[in-house]
Amino acid sequence: MQDILQIKNHTIGRGIPLVCVPVMCSDRTGIAAEVKRLVNIGAEMIEWRVDAFESPTDVDAVRAVLADIKPLIKDTIFVYTFRSKAQGGRIQLSADEINDIHMAAAESGVPDFIDIEYFAAKRPQREISRLQSMGARVIASHHDFEGTPAPDLMRMLLEQMKDSGADIVKLAVMPQDETDVLSLLEETERFHREYQLVPLITMSMGRLGCISRISGETFGSCVTFASAGEASAPGQLSYEDCRHILDVLH
Repeated sequence: MQDILQIKNHTIGRGIPLVCVPVMCSDRTGIAAEVKRLVNIGAEMIEWRVDAFESPTDVDAVRAVLADIKPLIKDTIFVYTFRSKAQGGRIQLSADEINDIHMAAAESGVPDFIDIEYFAAKRPQREISRLQSMGARVIASHHDFEGTPAPDLMRMLLEQMKDSGADIVKLAVMPQDETDVLSLLEETERFHREYQLVPLITMSMGRLGCISRISGETFGSCVTFASAGEASAPGQLSYEDCRHILDVLH
């Protein structure tokens, strides 16, 4: 792993955080149209939320969508994500079903990153290693929509995901008060300082945590998420506002 990733002429891990925009459409035609629209407005990173797709367990249907997307994202980083209902997604699938669609995505060669819910996978390190051997980069993620874990627990979660060998580590939590936001930012800064060779994404969700989505360059989070249509998580700024604020802070 390295703190600077160069992908499609984009740099992850230095300077202004990249802004990733989710695609939450349910049908094949809508997904391709939305990806094309986001590319046209200049989005540098796009995430397809597979859990919003009408046929997420149909491997052939998933492959067809990826084939549609491939010619559209020549210069745009593409993230493939199935978010489980337990972590803020649309539906719940078994670990085996999720692994199957992850493998199909890796076989397609289309995604630059595949997001793995680290603590929900049966054998996360084995899955990460296999996906990487197939040419995909992996984001090891964990999302807590109920609250913000204690600092020592957040530290443990981040370090366990770091030890998996994933290309990027991601933690998203829900604050109950302002001190929760400060705790997330403090752990972000500590992790980034101690493990500078590990790219990190963190966010505190909801209105209270909005500040965490624009302060990555200061505290060490290399990607933020913003919406250019339907948001994928609470507290996301619009793409235009987020891009402007990041530029001003830089």
